[in-house]
Amino acid sequence: MMTIIVAAIGGSLLRPEVEQKHVWLSQLISIIRDRVSAGDRLGLVIGGGAPAREGITLAKPLISDGYHLDKIGIAATRLNATIIREAFTEAGISVSGIIPSSVNEAVQLLEERPVVVMGGTEPGHTTDAVATRLAIAVKANKCIIATNVEKVFNEDPRCNPNAKSFDNLTHEELQEIVGPAEHKEAGKSSVVDPIAVLEATMANLELNIIDGRKIERLNNAILGLDFEGTKIFSEGEK
Repeated sequence: MMTIIVAAIGGSLLRPEVEQKHVWLSQLISIIRDRVSAGDRLGLVIGGGAPAREGITLAKPLISDGYHLDKIGIAATRLNATIIREAFTEAGISVSGIIPSSVNEAVQLLEERPVVVMGGTEPGHTTDAVATRLAIAVKANKCIIATNVEKVFNEDPRCNPNAKSFDNLTHEELQEIVGPAEHKEAGKSSVVDPIAVLEATMANLELNIIDGRKIERLNNAILGLDFEGTKIFSEGEK
């Protein structure tokens, strides 16, 4: 039976040490190739990471409008998506020939090819929200958020080493941690986009939040196996 898998891949995952980055990308290619061989379809939404932050930092003294700063961040996500897409193509994976600029376009492309890779779409939200909307549009049973933290914490563990982590949360509990569903300043980020959390809540969409640097965790989440990370359920399913 075909499974539709949607994952947000944080841009930070493309920026570890160079040697590790190449190993990580090779492992990702292997995972995606296996899922395509099994008949699954995959939508990957790639974040901006360091190129987005660097571009926004460079432009901020000259550009004060958040809308235009967001556009710089979106361009960075599409650059990272192109890196992934071209690597997949070189590996012989049947991936969409373009980087879609909207969720609707991604849905159409996913009907034609087993793999679609995209970045951001428009100012006002992050790639987490894009991935959530894509998962809802294609009726995926969950959305995987692969980032650079072990789990969801009640506080930033980089600032508070005693911060509490969670294996399971409700959508409402996660929303309380990440804050109201408002777009943060361009270049800023939280473990999950608060707008994405609200939209997942409204659609009763399960979220799997994992440390994507540990590629086996991403693979386990894709396969529906137990993984180390945080699962987000509705109140009645926790």
